[in-house]
Amino acid sequence: MRRREFIAFGGGAAIWPLAARAQQSSMPIVGFLNSTSPEAVASFVSAFKTGLAEGGFVEGRNVRIEYRWAQGQYDRLPELASELSRLKVNVIAASGGDRSAIAAKNATPAIPIVSVIGGDPVATGLVANLSRPGGNLTGVSFLTTELMPKRLDLLLELVPDASVVALLINPNSPQSEGVRKSMQEAAAKKAIQLRIVDAGRENEIDAAFDAIKSLQVNALVVAADPFFNSQAGQLARLASSYAIPAIYEWRGIVAAGGLISYGTSLVEVYRQVGVYAGKILAGESPANLPVLQPTKFELVINLKVAKALGIKVPASLLVAAEELIE
Repeated sequence: MRRREFIAFGGGAAIWPLAARAQQSSMPIVGFLNSTSPEAVASFVSAFKTGLAEGGFVEGRNVRIEYRWAQGQYDRLPELASELSRLKVNVIAASGGDRSAIAAKNATPAIPIVSVIGGDPVATGLVANLSRPGGNLTGVSFLTTELMPKRLDLLLELVPDASVVALLINPNSPQSEGVRKSMQEAAAKKAIQLRIVDAGRENEIDAAFDAIKSLQVNALVVAADPFFNSQAGQLARLASSYAIPAIYEWRGIVAAGGLISYGTSLVEVYRQVGVYAGKILAGESPANLPVLQPTKFELVINLKVAKALGIKVPASLLVAAEELIE
């Protein structure tokens, strides 16, 4: 239950009316670059198009969207970004991790870019300044590293006797080193042991959970990462199979059978990226659009999973939860 509140055309071109073909050719084009797959981010794409529509741009009516999917293979992103640049799209929406933003930025110094940004875009050189980016890129940053200690706090509130906690991390992520350091510092302050396990591909996740089980950990923090979000069902299934209490970034994993999540509303982030893309299509410059930071965070708890794990959810978390899944 929620507690609080972020046409295809048939036929060939030869039979299209001339006016329709003229309209099609004059439509602005949005390039949508993503590191995962259409199935993994369907709800986010819908939110992005909602944001575009708020600015008066509707796919198939007065804007065309060219989609490029890396299918979890980060090394494909530079060429996919270059494809969009060669198409001379009007704006690129880069999502699914900072590597998408970096690939788009490297592909073109001129085409405006609106990005979902995981870390600090100033530190990574994506923008000069949060309030006035100054270049061809802006977007929404959702504090990947900064929120990791908070997730550890919430997990320990749920599993107070935990003394050994695992961190599942994607070593291919640009944020991985920052996340490692942040979590090591947070674990030291809590006087708990942290065991770090890597998984950067789908076929490595099963082995990672075998390793986590052998480490005899009491709980698990899954790092915020688009790759892990795209493997929601697999992560939830394995955590359940091994009876490991785990916290995630995205509510979708909890909806798929995970225990608890805490993070930015990704749907709201993608909607705002769509809003910014619409503003740019209407004539605004990304140099003058400040990088936004989230103000809404979602705590979601699956009570059915908690009961199966023998966990009594404390009243403090029940009250704080944005959503309880029963």
